[in-house]
Amino acid sequence: MNSPEDFDVQRFFAAMDAKRCEQRLSWPALATAIWDQSRVLNARRRDHPISPATLKKIADGVTCQHALFVLRWLDVPPESFVAEPNPGTAGVPLPSTDDAHRLRWNLKKLYAALNAARTTRRATWQQAAFRLRCTPNQLTGLRSAKFGTDMQLAMRITQALRRPAADFIYIAEW
Repeated sequence: MNSPEDFDVQRFFAAMDAKRCEQRLSWPALATAIWDQSRVLNARRRDHPISPATLKKIADGVTCQHALFVLRWLDVPPESFVAEPNPGTAGVPLPSTDDAHRLRWNLKKLYAALNAARTTRRATWQQAAFRLRCTPNQLTGLRSAKFGTDMQLAMRITQALRRPAADFIYIAEW
């Protein structure tokens, strides 16, 4: 069940699709436009592009790393898709970058901030997970996550910490 502090993946998808339609982009053209934001980096790394199928399925859920590709293209912070963001979290833009870089979540930093807040409250991982509507393993796994976590969970954590997502997003060269 969603709460007003949750990242609304349906609204996120709708915003992406509305801009796609406004620009008269097919799904493959949208995938290309999004991927080309980091064209120099992608060519250097010989990365495989984001799939149109991945973009079409965003309404069903999205990882925090995939969400950043779209948020960058939309030019909005993730709090734009939180109905009632906590004070101090809304309106903070994502870092600006060029086509030789991409945005990435720093999940170790997110874990460290969450763990510090949890320790301050003297809460267990089980209690923190209950409050954030997830499992303890989803939270402790952030410490060593290589790719990403669910965007809704990442945003529930930032909202619980009362910090903007931008505090945990950096410009990557890889």
